[in-house]
Amino acid sequence: MKALLLESPKHFKKIDTDAPAKPAPGEALVRVHRIGICGTDISGYLGKMPFFSYPRIPGHELGVEVVDVGADVTNVRPGDRCSVEPYINDPNSYASRRGYPNCCEKLEVLGVHRDGGMRPNFLLPARKLHPSKKLAFDQLALVETLAIGCHAVNRGAPRPEEACLIIGAGPIGLATLEFVKLSGAKTIMLDVNEQRLDFCRRVMGVQHTVKLSENTEKDLRNLTDGHLPDVVIDATGNNVSMSNAFGLVAPGGGRLVYVGITTEEVHFRHPVFHKPEGTLLCSRNALPEDFTRIIQLIEDGKIDTKPWITHRSPFDELPEVFPSYTKPETGVIKAIVELD
Repeated sequence: MKALLLESPKHFKKIDTDAPAKPAPGEALVRVHRIGICGTDISGYLGKMPFFSYPRIPGHELGVEVVDVGADVTNVRPGDRCSVEPYINDPNSYASRRGYPNCCEKLEVLGVHRDGGMRPNFLLPARKLHPSKKLAFDQLALVETLAIGCHAVNRGAPRPEEACLIIGAGPIGLATLEFVKLSGAKTIMLDVNEQRLDFCRRVMGVQHTVKLSENTEKDLRNLTDGHLPDVVIDATGNNVSMSNAFGLVAPGGGRLVYVGITTEEVHFRHPVFHKPEGTLLCSRNALPEDFTRIIQLIEDGKIDTKPWITHRSPFDELPEVFPSYTKPETGVIKAIVELD
């Protein structure tokens, strides 16, 4: 069975692997049809993802078909089309027992800590499959990206009478955008890249965008009646941006949410964040109920995934084209890898 292995940063290798065994109790065998390429994959490729382990078969944004299931599996059956929740947790861990499987102490993410979906077939816990009778494999592969944004917005909990600033108009920022819009809050997108801001206005229907400059704070105050945003969600993974974000929250309960990850030091002067009585929140992965909600929203037409997919690649050609996905000038929002 053919697979793609990321041996080390910037080094993909085509390998042969054994076909998976028959599913054990609690397991499902799936066939991979679509793989989404996200910031984690790009950071792993560039050697900038702090949790990535090498060598590794990447791929965690997946649209799959169930081929076979263990004898005790009841939530899916052969032939089901599913999205994959790639966060493999220990159900008996402290965090999991408290309803936070995304923060499990023993968490292993497919394609990051254990081999993922850049292969035709593999086994995984059946409880991590979320079926849909309506969605195409392209749509199912986008659910995990959207789940990251959904969970980040839930952490910040913007309300209709509030303003929410999203910093970073990459895929995670755009996923966050979908759920900020659904919250009813005034939505503001900030980025350094005018091309991405234009995409937000033209395709995603964002009315308020700000390009990073020396006048950023003033521009934000002009959009928020002078008080700055109530919720700031930083999706950049850039330590400078994350540090500066402390000074952009509104007084009286402003919330700052980190959904991007950096290996660098983040710092701030304490009075800047103490004065508005700010709250710092981190958002890690997503919860099972986020996947269920997103599938329903797409099925109901409340989230349109069509604008997301800007690039496609056959599985066999991915090693050659992947470097282009790391370059903002190529205009990649979401690349999809096709296995059929």
